[in-house]
Amino acid sequence: MSGELRVLGACPLDCPDTCSWVVTVKDGEAVKMRGNPDQPYTRGALCVKVNRYLEHTRADDRILHPLRRTGPKGSGQFERITWDEALDEIATRLRAIVDEHGGDAVWPYLGTGSLGYLQGSEGVAGRRFWNVLGASKHVLNICSVAGSLGLSRTQGTAGGMDPEDFARSKLIILWGTNTLTSGHHLWKFIQDGRAGGAYVVAIDPIRTRTADQADEHLAIRPGTDAALALGLLNVVLSENAQDEEYLAQHTEGWEDFRAEIMDWPVERAAEVTGIPAEAVHSLGMRLAHTRPTAIRATMGIQRHEGGGTAMRTIASIPGVTGDWRHPGGGVAYSTSDHVHLNIDRRNDLLARPVKTRFMTRLASELDDVKCLWVYMANPMGSTSDSNRIRRQLLREDLFTVVMEQFPTDTVDYADIVLPATMQTEHMDLHAGYGHMYLMWNEPAVAPAGEALCTTETFRRLAAHMGMTEPSLYDSDLELAAELLSSGHPSLDGVTLDRLRKEGWVRMSYPSPFKPFADGFPTPSGRLRFPRRGKAFVPSLSSRTAGDRLTLITPASHTFLNTTFGNNPELLRRAKDPVILVNPADAQARGLSTGQRVRVVNHNGYFLADVEVSDRVAKGVVASPKGRWPKHTIGGSNPNAVVDERDADMGKGAVYHDNLVELELEPLV
Repeated sequence: MSGELRVLGACPLDCPDTCSWVVTVKDGEAVKMRGNPDQPYTRGALCVKVNRYLEHTRADDRILHPLRRTGPKGSGQFERITWDEALDEIATRLRAIVDEHGGDAVWPYLGTGSLGYLQGSEGVAGRRFWNVLGASKHVLNICSVAGSLGLSRTQGTAGGMDPEDFARSKLIILWGTNTLTSGHHLWKFIQDGRAGGAYVVAIDPIRTRTADQADEHLAIRPGTDAALALGLLNVVLSENAQDEEYLAQHTEGWEDFRAEIMDWPVERAAEVTGIPAEAVHSLGMRLAHTRPTAIRATMGIQRHEGGGTAMRTIASIPGVTGDWRHPGGGVAYSTSDHVHLNIDRRNDLLARPVKTRFMTRLASELDDVKCLWVYMANPMGSTSDSNRIRRQLLREDLFTVVMEQFPTDTVDYADIVLPATMQTEHMDLHAGYGHMYLMWNEPAVAPAGEALCTTETFRRLAAHMGMTEPSLYDSDLELAAELLSSGHPSLDGVTLDRLRKEGWVRMSYPSPFKPFADGFPTPSGRLRFPRRGKAFVPSLSSRTAGDRLTLITPASHTFLNTTFGNNPELLRRAKDPVILVNPADAQARGLSTGQRVRVVNHNGYFLADVEVSDRVAKGVVASPKGRWPKHTIGGSNPNAVVDERDADMGKGAVYHDNLVELELEPLV
């Protein structure tokens, strides 16, 4: 029977916007996808990447069947096998590893390829299975943990503003965030604020697309954001513009923090940040006298050695100015902490305590691992110190299983590859980290080939392992109903039936939303200011740069992390890898636009073509992330030079805190 069907779904990718989409299905085939025009945040628009999603599901290189390695590790040579053969071999190898080395020798390495609460990282898909097996605990700390902890130490939560309330703001500070590339739907609300008179400032080491559209751009030295925050607050105090009533009622540690602020006059902040003193003073005056002020700071700002402290100090600003009193005032980093689903990690299924392994430490912590199970991740393309990771993945004693949709660099090192469904082929529950909505994704079409969703893969593997724990076999709808059963007031009126019917539901929060107008979720109910001497931790590059260059690896406008890194049209648009170099740095090294260089340090190198540009400040170079190493010139991407080193909180990654030099690539 023919006919058209409209199926509501949601984008699963690692972006704050988590768009609602509508898939048109005709005769069992998805023929059209568009942003849902009825959803208030999506407003009918998808990004340049996701606009090609249906094309991506039908790509020629889609993995459609289980595979077993036939060639050397890294060769990408495989033979097709059946699901039963794959699961039997996996079950046999897992039992042997656990019997000989213990469950800690198994590392389930989960990434942010999907942020689903059923199939993806937000619900820790597969955790029940891994707990029954006794595998290591995986900590997904590669993305936002330093900033989240910094905010939580100040506010008691990483949650903050409803981004839609930027439409009510009068001063909008986009701090270390490129909105038009990474989460462009917020721009509509920024434009609404502008229509009401808001002034927009972009603080970023790079003059991004967003900075081009702002009223003002401050080119900050990487890793010095906390110093700028203190300098701005120094101007606020010099104007006697602090909100004394709010400080007295809703904060603690003010006198100590006030003394710290007084140690940061504009001139000192300017010297540390590289921003002219008059620009620091001018923005400080705006901050002092403009209510409400909204600060948007996202994950890039905290990917350096002092990243957690930077977010902690920035989060102190609306505590001083009292912006939390006002609709449209405060800080927006992530809305994830406003989501109160019933996520049961099922630690009761563990027979004993297990080892904790951190995602950012893959290169070093693989030493005692005998099975690496990678899903929704591409560590060869996305994780620090990729040369050491490559050497680890070449080990014959490391049994590597990869659940994937496409033949990534990581797949090339697998022993067994399991085909994974894409978002149009399975059901999932989502909540954006940049808005206040829950989203439902209904499968629009049947899975391609023999692909299975994550939950079904683990159900089948549990059966092959002979596991009898009943919860391992819960259906997706049972898992979704459990997620919605927390009883939290934010879920009032939100049912599974309603979500499936409507596709999206705003959580039960008021609009406008003033989360901290009357206090904070801290033990004292007050915002906790940093202690004196603890409000600024300089990054490694800002301390020790010398004549070397600080490498920034911003998000690409073409790829989303490494998703779409194999899409022919997006690869064509991205062209060859480039490295932006300030004219002064290029002249000092005798470089000109178009020359190919090695971007090199003690970890390794990658190749890129020079683009001399004043979009980066002196001492800073930039090359976007997201390319698959095997699709680059030279076979490496910027992670070849990124240190496996921790930020100050949560062992966060330091993608924007690495020193490099540029060397001309010899002509062959």
